[in-house]
Amino acid sequence: MSETIFAALSRLERFGRLAENAALVILLGGMILLACGQIVLREIFETSLIWADEVIKLAVLWLAMVGSIAASRDNRHIRIDVLSHLLPKQVVVVTRMLVDVFAAAVCAVIAWHAGRYLQIDVEYDNTVLVDAPAWIAHAVLPIAFALISYRFVVSVLQQVHQLLKGSAQVTAE
Repeated sequence: MSETIFAALSRLERFGRLAENAALVILLGGMILLACGQIVLREIFETSLIWADEVIKLAVLWLAMVGSIAASRDNRHIRIDVLSHLLPKQVVVVTRMLVDVFAAAVCAVIAWHAGRYLQIDVEYDNTVLVDAPAWIAHAVLPIAFALISYRFVVSVLQQVHQLLKGSAQVTAE
């Protein structure tokens, strides 16, 4: 039973990794093409797409958030790591677990409040671009922070598992 769950989670993780990488490529490629197109339109044809600048701004937001999700999946996010070279390995592991629990809590709070902001966007019928609902463009915020929080929780659980597995190996020897 647990092997079936582990296999399903592994497939879900691979799908998530593929979706994140595809989103990053599509967002960055689209943003570059649109920005270059705007330059060509302005300099050569003396015109532009009215909506393109706002789309580029929203693409930067989405790219930053999807990039943050991808960074948290591989533990490549910004981390101030001053004491890890001075402290014993197990103290560093416990310290990282505490920091990851704190980061998960902060990201969860941000996701909660970003969701509340999204509700305000819906209530006031805010729009972006020409007449698109703003909540669609801003939906990336609560989703991204919730996923980052989830990734930190998974990281803590993996660290606890490794710590218990390591201590079990030490006592068995």
